[in-house]
Amino acid sequence: MNEILVLYYSRHGRTAELANYIARGIEETNKATAKLRTVAKISTVCETTKPSIPDQGAPYATLEDLKNCAGLALGSPAYFGNMAAPLKYFIDTTTPSWLSAALAGKPATVFTSSASMHGGQESTLLSMMIPLFHHGMFIMGIPYTEEDLHTTQSGGTPYGVTHFQGANNITSISDEEKRLCRAIGKRLADASLKLYASQDTKI
Repeated sequence: MNEILVLYYSRHGRTAELANYIARGIEETNKATAKLRTVAKISTVCETTKPSIPDQGAPYATLEDLKNCAGLALGSPAYFGNMAAPLKYFIDTTTPSWLSAALAGKPATVFTSSASMHGGQESTLLSMMIPLFHHGMFIMGIPYTEEDLHTTQSGGTPYGVTHFQGANNITSISDEEKRLCRAIGKRLADASLKLYASQDTKI
């Protein structure tokens, strides 16, 4: 069991791009597979419904995806220094996963993008960590052994991968951000493999 769930919400596509680069890092280890999943938009209009399968992009996440994953990368754009409502809505439905300890003891990381340089990236990352702590997950950041963390002028924090997309979503993901995405993907995959091997040894 070494399938890493990369779960995200993306409105304009940049967070989805980060998710894909993280997935690439996971796959590059040749030790794990990445499963990309997203969540549906929510609406204040109760008559509005979404199809069970998105028209494009990753499929919608299920609680079964959480149960079966060996690790989790959770991503959201920054909204007033917090995770986006659709992702929070999905997390609020994970009580059954919490009751069954489906995520307890598994590694996790978080990532985000924002329209402004000081758009609350770090507080958004922290907002996603809180429910993962409640689920009993091991939270992983980016260590300063990653050289790009010392030099990046665009995005990337020790709390997790970040991207500054600009007010009109015109800023492309930088080479440093891409490398940091792949680095945390590899780190997450390696950690999940070691944790699983350790638990298997005890059994």
